[in-house]
Amino acid sequence: MRSTFFTKHAVAAALAALTAGAAQAEDVEVLHWWTSGGEAAALNVLKEDLESQGIGWTDMPVAGGGGEQAMTVLRARVTAGNAPTAVQGLGFDIIDWAKQGSLANLNDVAASEGWNDVIPAALQQFAKVGGEWVSAPVNVHSTNWVWANKAVLDDNDIEIPASWEDFVAALDKLKEAGVTPIAHGGQAWQEATVFDGVSMSVLGLDGYKSAFIDLNEDVLGGDAMKEAFDRMAVIRANVDDNFSGRDWNLATAMVINGEAGFQMMGDWAKGEFLNAGKVPGEDFVCFRFPGTSDQVTFNADQFMMFDQGGEVSAEQAALASAILSPSFQSAFNVVKGSVPARTDVSDEAFDACGKKGMADLAAAAASGNLVGSMAHGHANPAGIKNAIYDVVTAHFNGEYDSETAVMELVDAVSIAK
Repeated sequence: MRSTFFTKHAVAAALAALTAGAAQAEDVEVLHWWTSGGEAAALNVLKEDLESQGIGWTDMPVAGGGGEQAMTVLRARVTAGNAPTAVQGLGFDIIDWAKQGSLANLNDVAASEGWNDVIPAALQQFAKVGGEWVSAPVNVHSTNWVWANKAVLDDNDIEIPASWEDFVAALDKLKEAGVTPIAHGGQAWQEATVFDGVSMSVLGLDGYKSAFIDLNEDVLGGDAMKEAFDRMAVIRANVDDNFSGRDWNLATAMVINGEAGFQMMGDWAKGEFLNAGKVPGEDFVCFRFPGTSDQVTFNADQFMMFDQGGEVSAEQAALASAILSPSFQSAFNVVKGSVPARTDVSDEAFDACGKKGMADLAAAAASGNLVGSMAHGHANPAGIKNAIYDVVTAHFNGEYDSETAVMELVDAVSIAK
């Protein structure tokens, strides 16, 4: 995405109202972790729109797909009394910053543009604290996706697997053919992302919520959870020897280049395929992790507006307004791989995987099958999430067998509560 997609009259009118009385627009400093090729291309849409409105963009990228490094940098900046204008945030991190009184109030922008009517309630619970809007949702990602190289599947007579047993059979075929079955990056958040889909497929929606939202120790320590860890061991046996420390987008590149068959990753992976000129349905395929076809685990990127010592600034209000513009929501998410945070955006510009993502999200929201992702900070606060990370990644790296992992999971969550 390299051009401006906004409806000029609507944005100009909103911006004029927001900047009335300001002598000159100032730059916005934006801290984020969108550093891969596909992510950078998507973010450029927002940069160019603001620049076209006379607002400069000071970029502060912090590499690291899960955002942990970015949050470390942010804490240091806030402690030093030098918070950025806007910061990419996820789930409970947003709530935590709001409760600390660090975020600016966006109620006026939200009210004037009707955010309450177009942003799903599941997202609003992370964008509003105490009835006040404190962040602007950019998108909705879902995490229980699998991405596959179509030529690799076709060459090995593999159909899209509908069940765990089908998936294991496909992995065996690829291994026999000398193809790495699963592309994976050995980082804790990536292992947790895989575990999102695996555990949902075993536990079901109610069991997933009971375990990772309600923190029910009977479910966390039950036989189904052991089965989930057993399946993670199967996945571990089907990744290459060099997985440790690999960034997620480099794992995606393995699938793009035909070096691996599958990757279990959120729908931001699609941005990498698109950035490489690949076409869904022709070069790659997307499907829900087997056993989770009617369920969606989600996370939503948002931009928190940090209090700059008074009312929300004109530039922050303009940034928030631009983010929630329907045309931006479409243009950004077409490239990013995610789906719009607004429910009133047309799917016309989206490709086959994007249309499926939008349809899946709408169906899951309507049926009650939409649930916040444990791996991406939308099920519980960071302390609990990180405790789960530690157990999942220790098991994946062979420190625990499945039985031990279940016991460690119960203990870790109990201590972190």
